[in-house]
Amino acid sequence: MDSRCSPELSPAYDTLCVGIALYDPTDGSIVDTNDRAASILGYDHPTLRSLDVDRYTANTYSFSASDFRERLHAAWEGDPREFTWRVKRGDGELVWVRIRVSPRADDTRWVRAEIRDVTDHHDAKHRAELFWRILRHDIRNKSAILSGYAEEIVGGDDPGEMRAAAATIADAATELGNAAASVRQIQQAVTADPANRRVRDAATAVSEIAADCRGDYPDAVITVTERDTVGIAVDRAFPYALRHAIENAIVHNDASVPAVEVRIGRSPNTGRVEISVLDRNPPIDDAELDVLFRPEARTSTLHGSGVGLFVMRWCTESLGGEIGVDRRTPRGNAVRFYLPPKPAPDDGVDPATES
Repeated sequence: MDSRCSPELSPAYDTLCVGIALYDPTDGSIVDTNDRAASILGYDHPTLRSLDVDRYTANTYSFSASDFRERLHAAWEGDPREFTWRVKRGDGELVWVRIRVSPRADDTRWVRAEIRDVTDHHDAKHRAELFWRILRHDIRNKSAILSGYAEEIVGGDDPGEMRAAAATIADAATELGNAAASVRQIQQAVTADPANRRVRDAATAVSEIAADCRGDYPDAVITVTERDTVGIAVDRAFPYALRHAIENAIVHNDASVPAVEVRIGRSPNTGRVEISVLDRNPPIDDAELDVLFRPEARTSTLHGSGVGLFVMRWCTESLGGEIGVDRRTPRGNAVRFYLPPKPAPDDGVDPATES
């Protein structure tokens, strides 16, 4: 008879604030969890024991389920590991966790994982880096422009040059104001109470934002195509994010009539709601995408669509989703919003398949 302990965790583990899970290192399956781990991962205990790790690993994040299994096996062989992992919960929401894996002290058949939800800390750290970059570079650079051209006006006597300097000052002031508004939108999104979100039909919510943009950009052609009827839980963060995407696609368009398409449906790869903003513009600058998706990247400033991209990212992540940016062939960009799916409600408005 095997004298080693049962793979089941003691009920005492359910009193802990940290998630604890026992893994089988041979296949990466969960043997047992405490209540906190089940809460973080977003599944009940029986379901977790039946799931492959691929099911709750965010497949849009560079750290894959295979990477997780490799570190699990290394821990089983006596090399404990600690790492950050992005989890897709049972409801489709994405969270960041910090996980430490090590052999179970009283039975080395299993690997014990300590799981902590670090979403708030992770996001706050990277938002602080963004705000510091804006403060250090954009505000400093624009202040220098304002000061320099103001001196030209004070000491100038050529009306044409003075008008040009005044126009440059106005542009710099507008850009500063836009950056401040973007930071305010991010702050409002990440501090909003999730209890205030409303489940809406995605096509209806998108169509309302598209209609507002048409009012501001009457020369642009904005179409909304609904491929699937889906619901999303939203607050004011959603229009902040989507409006930035549509506006960026319009203002960076070099055609005589700017054209933007917004498509709504289910992502075939993730099962989440996918809202894509499609254009035929020049590609978004690689440096801006590096700063957006790789926090360690450094640029001298954020310009063009840069700050707007961060509004899209943080507002979407505040709703438990994420964004992606792809290049289109032969030309153009696709900004994709992935959000947790909800049952589509009756908004009292028939969502048009194309508007």
